[in-house]
Amino acid sequence: MKIDQSIYYFFLFWYACGVVLLSFDILPPALEWANVVFLIAAGLIGGIYFVRSYGTSKGLSISAIIVFFSIFAEHLGVEYGILFGDYYYTQDFGPKLIGVPIAIGFAWLMVIASSHALAKVIAYKKNVLIYVLTGSLLAVLMDLIIDPVAYEVKEYWVWQAESFYYNIPFSNFAGWFIVAFILHAVIYFLVHSEMNVSGIWHSRMVLVFILMQAMFILLALISKLWLAVSVTLVLTAASLAVYYYSLKRLPHD
Repeated sequence: MKIDQSIYYFFLFWYACGVVLLSFDILPPALEWANVVFLIAAGLIGGIYFVRSYGTSKGLSISAIIVFFSIFAEHLGVEYGILFGDYYYTQDFGPKLIGVPIAIGFAWLMVIASSHALAKVIAYKKNVLIYVLTGSLLAVLMDLIIDPVAYEVKEYWVWQAESFYYNIPFSNFAGWFIVAFILHAVIYFLVHSEMNVSGIWHSRMVLVFILMQAMFILLALISKLWLAVSVTLVLTAASLAVYYYSLKRLPHD
């Protein structure tokens, strides 16, 4: 079995374990490192997707840009309150680079890869702005459910702010949009002539998007975060409906 296949199946196994452990809140302190493994595995899936879609050189370059740029952006947030608001991490997510867990860079790699997979179908043959806006909004959609669960339920990080949406500042979502916008723009200009939407890894990346949304919606539902559940569920369902409608309309050889 190829290494990329092994990583994919490991991710699915780790995901299933994580859903059970987190849903029943039975993750023992001794296994907190499992969160780091999960984030890195998810990010590796995103990296493999880029490599399989655009070749080793471009795929690795895109992955490296996403990881290091997102870590730099998070550094601005943690140290100076720029982009994402004033916050800090309470969870040990493993080794850090400029004060930001490297695993967070891998989490961003998963987010950008999965939002890219959907956006390039929804915006197929349209102009760059439509693609970049679609990808950025899909990334923010993922954050709409990730942050309430990570903050309110798991307390992985803490904001020094108040807002109607679980005291998560609006600047956080604006920051996500800005970072995602920049990264999707970079991806477009690197590979816009190669944006194929076929292949098993494209389908797998879309599945990762669905699985991640499903897991966090489930955790939010268990914790009675009704606003996050209702908003994210409706927008995710709408996004997937548009995606599959767009997919059916693509030209076939």
